[in-house]
Amino acid sequence: MTEQRERRTRMTAEERRETILAAATELFAEVGYLRGKTSAVARKIGVSEPVVFQNFGTKAALFAAVVDRAADHICRMVERVTDADIPVSVLLKMMLDPEHLQHVHSAGSVGAIFADASTIHNEPEIEAATRRAVQQFAAAITGLLDRGLAGGELRADLDTEAAAWWLLSMVASQRFRQTTAADPRAVEARLTEGTLAFLTER
Repeated sequence: MTEQRERRTRMTAEERRETILAAATELFAEVGYLRGKTSAVARKIGVSEPVVFQNFGTKAALFAAVVDRAADHICRMVERVTDADIPVSVLLKMMLDPEHLQHVHSAGSVGAIFADASTIHNEPEIEAATRRAVQQFAAAITGLLDRGLAGGELRADLDTEAAAWWLLSMVASQRFRQTTAADPRAVEARLTEGTLAFLTER
């Protein structure tokens, strides 16, 4: 009876991998790649550290998998709102809201993982995962802008792919503006207003 119970409760390889990724996502979002330890990931889910390495090989490979997983999650969210009835102009205003952008980059948020990943060099797996993630984001946002263009919400001459990369650049550089601008709040407000005005040709 005990053996049957153990067989039923034993995780599959895919379930074990997903459990490790969930714990690693939480840890890396909170403390970053350099400070995050695979031993801490193992402790979170009650396994030994070798189990983490058996599943991912290296810490860099684990972090790259975290980046891929988080990118898939965010792109699915963008695709869901793209298919919803919410006006694209409203979604863009929410996306560019300065407080939202600040939250996106704060420790513990998924966005912190991408901000961290973009600063890591000489780790080919992480650099490749970061490129994949950003390209996924650009494609998802392009899809959203295409919907706005087709619905007449955005300026008729908008290059939606270029605009998607522009919006991504704005999101990525928000932390830079927060640490260097004399009045970051005012700068963010004007940037958001100007960007929305251009996209909607107001």
